[in-house]
Amino acid sequence: MAPPAHRPSQRVSAADAALAWKVVSPTVGRAGTATVNKGDAVPQSEAATPAYQSHIGDSRPYWRDIILGVNDGLVSMLLLIAGVVGGGFNADQVLLAGVAGGIAGAVSMAAGEYLATKSQDDVLAAEIELERVHIRYHRQKELDQLGSMFAAMGLTDEDVAEIVAVFDRSDEGMLNAMKVLEFGIVDSERRSPVTAMAMSGLLFLAGALTSVLPFVFTDDTTVGLWWAGALTAAGLFAVGLVKSIVARTGKTRAGLENMLIAGLGGAAAWYIGKFVASGIG
Repeated sequence: MAPPAHRPSQRVSAADAALAWKVVSPTVGRAGTATVNKGDAVPQSEAATPAYQSHIGDSRPYWRDIILGVNDGLVSMLLLIAGVVGGGFNADQVLLAGVAGGIAGAVSMAAGEYLATKSQDDVLAAEIELERVHIRYHRQKELDQLGSMFAAMGLTDEDVAEIVAVFDRSDEGMLNAMKVLEFGIVDSERRSPVTAMAMSGLLFLAGALTSVLPFVFTDDTTVGLWWAGALTAAGLFAVGLVKSIVARTGKTRAGLENMLIAGLGGAAAWYIGKFVASGIG
C-alpha cells in the first residue's frame, strides 16, 4: 500500500538519498544505471572534465582521532611545560613533569576514546535492533516515515510511492535505508573502539615529544622552552598542512590556525605559572 502524501517531518539531503540507495540497492535487488543516448547534451567537454580523485579510503572515519590525538599532545604538553617553567621549575623537574604528563595524557586519551566510541557503538546497535522490531510489528508506520524522508528530498508522490514499494519487499533493505536516513549510520564509516583508542593514545605521545625532548638535552629552562615552542609550532603547522591536504582546503591558513591557538595558550600558561609561583612564594 502506498503511503499517503504528507508534509515531511525531517530534512534529508539528496546526498543522503544517493548514499541510501547505494547501500540498499544490492539487498532489494534493484540497481539503477545511467546511460547517455546519442544526441543527449553533455554539460562538460571531455577536455574540461577534472581528473578522477580517489577517496581517502578506510582511514576516513579515524581522522578525528588522528587530529585530536596529535593536536592534544602538542598543545596540552606545551601548555604544561610553559606553566611549570613559568612557575620556576628547574630542567630536571620540568622533564619529570613532562614525562608524567605525557604518559598520563596518553592513557587518559586512549581510555576515554575507547569508552566513548564503544558507548556510541552500543547505543547505535540498540537503536538498530529496535528498528528491526519496528519494521516487523509496526511496518506501516516505518513505511510512512520512510516515505516522508524521501518526500523531503523533493521527489514526487508517485516516485515516493514507487521507491517505498520497492523497500517494502525487503526487510533488510528497509532496515539499511532507515540506518542511513534516520540514524546516519553507514557501516563503512563506523569506527573500531580499539583502533580509535590506539590512534588517540599513541598520537598524543608523539605530539608530547616536541615539548619534552628539549629538556633531555639542556639544563637551561629558557632555552628548553624556546625549543619546545619552536618544535611544537612546526608540529602544529605540519598537522594543519596534512589536514588541509586531506580536506582539500587552504594549506597555509590551516597550518597558521593551529599555530596561533597553541601560541596564545602557551603564553597564557606561562603567565599563569608565574602568577601562581609568585603567590605561593
